[in-house]
Amino acid sequence: MIAIDLHPMLVPVVLMAEFSDVVGKMPSPGWLTRMLNSGSDAPVCLPEELKSVVRVMLRHGCFKPTGRNKPSPEYLVQAAVEGRLFSVNLPADIGNVISLHSGLPVSVLDMDILQLPLRIAIAPEGSKYIFNPSGQELDTGDLLCLHDAAGPCGSPVKDSQRTKTHAGTRRVLVVIWGVKGWEKHVEQVKTWCCDILDKVRAEYKVLR
Repeated sequence: MIAIDLHPMLVPVVLMAEFSDVVGKMPSPGWLTRMLNSGSDAPVCLPEELKSVVRVMLRHGCFKPTGRNKPSPEYLVQAAVEGRLFSVNLPADIGNVISLHSGLPVSVLDMDILQLPLRIAIAPEGSKYIFNPSGQELDTGDLLCLHDAAGPCGSPVKDSQRTKTHAGTRRVLVVIWGVKGWEKHVEQVKTWCCDILDKVRAEYKVLR
């Protein structure tokens, strides 16, 4: 159900998960929200050198992963250190916790909003999408993105507002943007993601 274009550095993990109810009725458990703190314990550590490796992956093409376009784990670490990383909803919190502690970008999108077919590929020049409720746009030209039939909708930088999770979300697609040369770390992160989904009693399938 998802095509992945060849990329010299990408080792993606893709899962589909379904919760027992809409997430607006499933608050995140305390053990999960406590891990939104950068100093909290987690089974996966954040290797310092991974930061530059993720940036190199995103530079494949002409995209510049700096400033407001920096990879999402860098934003999460800064927000956590400054006390600005708060609970959003259960699937979003899962993605943020995993990304914060692993250093790998994680996209979590509403499966019932995504329009098939799905594809991971470099976005074409001139493409863009709105990434927050205030209408701010991310220029996705030359950025590695998840695409649905309507265009780019998720990336290692920011996800599209169009396909983000919300109170009525029940099924999600999770993309862990893993990096070549770090396969062991990527596998550990996938295992941790599955463990979390087991703990919140979500049904899931590993697609990739």
